[in-house]
Amino acid sequence: MRLQTAILLALTLLVGAGMADRALAWPPDLMPADALPLKVALRAEAPTPKVKVSPVTSPAACCAVLELRQYTLKPGQRDALIDLFDRYFLTGQEAVGVRVVGQFRDLDDPDRFVWLRGFPDMPARAASLAAFYGGPVWQAHREAANGTMLDSDNVLLLRPASAASGFAGAAPLPPPVTPSPAPLPPAPLSPAPPGAPPAGHGMLVATLYYPFPAHDAAAALDLADAFARDGAPALAAAGGPILAAFVTNPEPNNFPRLPVREGEVVFVTFQAFADAAAYDRYRAHVVTPWWRGHVLKGAPEVRRLAPTSGSRWQGSF
Repeated sequence: MRLQTAILLALTLLVGAGMADRALAWPPDLMPADALPLKVALRAEAPTPKVKVSPVTSPAACCAVLELRQYTLKPGQRDALIDLFDRYFLTGQEAVGVRVVGQFRDLDDPDRFVWLRGFPDMPARAASLAAFYGGPVWQAHREAANGTMLDSDNVLLLRPASAASGFAGAAPLPPPVTPSPAPLPPAPLSPAPPGAPPAGHGMLVATLYYPFPAHDAAAALDLADAFARDGAPALAAAGGPILAAFVTNPEPNNFPRLPVREGEVVFVTFQAFADAAAYDRYRAHVVTPWWRGHVLKGAPEVRRLAPTSGSRWQGSF
């Protein structure tokens, strides 16, 4: 108790001398065990660190702001939406500054369409989305597109887990063009064997980890740090190197016309494989999941994604 009293007196003198910030910088975990009440007080009084958002990525990387969009479609309507997307919505969005990373068929759900789009920052996101959804391409085809969907609100707003964890080497945004909203002749659809990636090349695997508590942004960042230290090397050694890693972007949705999932955090990794067989070989070499020992809300969600023929992503960047 004498030591605790002495420490409290010293802290009081420091505060009076205008040195509170320096006193609070003393790591509480290095304090003596009998000073526990002061440890608690220091943690309570210490300023809460600001959440870092939209880290700067290298010019070749994509993107400081990323949307992972998963649509549930009406049965049998996926190819109709893909036809619209590949022929109109891809160039229509690129014309207003949207980086469409890729669009995909989910190999494990015939009625799920998944796509990724990115922006250099949140203000650019708001401006580009307003331009596209208020522009002629979307206006001409929105009824046909919306007619294929049951749910389009499963959207995660993400940012790179670190400054170097975006999609490195992503293709640069093509020069702006003025896409015609006029209908084009229907494109022939080539049937593909069940489970095979139709038309596109390669397979992108997205794995979604939900830390517990679900709303704890620090838990997602801790998970991302652990992955960089332990997970990424282990998965690369098993034959599944990581293309990119993202965490929930805590910035408010600045285009509320399109909802995003809120009140939860997620850590997402992306890997590339030549095909489903290559992914199965990789899985056979992953003996112990890297995330064992971390508290998750449930088992990670895995999305095996085949690029459409019009996707910018085709196997690798």
